[in-house]
Amino acid sequence: MRKHLTCLSLIVFCASSASAESIITYYRDGALLQQDAGAIKGVIDAPLAAGMLEQTLTITPARGTTILDVETHKIDAGAAGDKEFETLTEQRRRLEDRLLALETRETIFTSAAKSQSGKAPRKTKANPDPMQAIRQGTDFAIAQLEAVYTARRKTTQEIQKIDARLATTKKNLRTADSSIRITVTPHRGRVTIRYATSEHGWQPQYNLQLGNDGFARLQLSARINGSGRGHQVRVSSGTLAESARAETVSAPSGSAVLASYRMPITDEHYTEGLFNRYSGMITNNSTQYLPPGASGLFRNGAYLGSFRFEGFSSGRSRTISLKGLDKN
Repeated sequence: MRKHLTCLSLIVFCASSASAESIITYYRDGALLQQDAGAIKGVIDAPLAAGMLEQTLTITPARGTTILDVETHKIDAGAAGDKEFETLTEQRRRLEDRLLALETRETIFTSAAKSQSGKAPRKTKANPDPMQAIRQGTDFAIAQLEAVYTARRKTTQEIQKIDARLATTKKNLRTADSSIRITVTPHRGRVTIRYATSEHGWQPQYNLQLGNDGFARLQLSARINGSGRGHQVRVSSGTLAESARAETVSAPSGSAVLASYRMPITDEHYTEGLFNRYSGMITNNSTQYLPPGASGLFRNGAYLGSFRFEGFSSGRSRTISLKGLDKN
């Protein structure tokens, strides 16, 4: 039990501290994580993301803080989430049982409402106003149905919340496979933890804008697909080895424009009509390698279609083509 609670506390600690001062930068061949952490009674416990590259862990003390000891431990990911996962699963099952019970209640009160509204009023000494009794019975059944509908809506919302927590638990189990314990002085000292992982967190995406002057504008964007939740996300077209000098761009919305290039394009062939056709030879006159990715093709601002942009190095040329879908 103590092991379970310790591992879960590590995950919670990561989530709370990451939201404040955690930055993840996705490079072409990996990711660089940086996290500020504060000690409690001289100890900092923090999980480390899966796929951490050896010899990349650096812990820098803040001014006035001294690092006394550093210990790295493997986390039993299955044990860390077992208890929470089982508890959430059981809660979900109970809510599903409640939905079944509410369905039965709905059937009962729907039948009762129909029965009351279908009664023929019969005046008797014991029931001098039969219409009032029918109305009261119908109103009671309808009120019960409204309560059933409200309970069902709230129960469905609770299930959705639990599903979100289950997804988060699964994600934490995937992304944390080791932890670090740092002993510092003073008791509330602070450090910055930095290390690299092998996670490829973005995919290249291009837009090629054709001009009428022998040049084209190629825009390179990054589409984020990494697990950067809870971090300030940045992205770079460089590699981890170039991280000290490579330019980075903030990507708060899941995508970011990395660069725009004006490149010469020759041997162009464009066919106007219902089916768009284009081909041309483009030259990479930048100093950067451009990785392969999907690209949109534009001419005079109009979208013509998409094609596979094959990556190429600086100074190289490559033919690009967009073929129509006609039957010729």
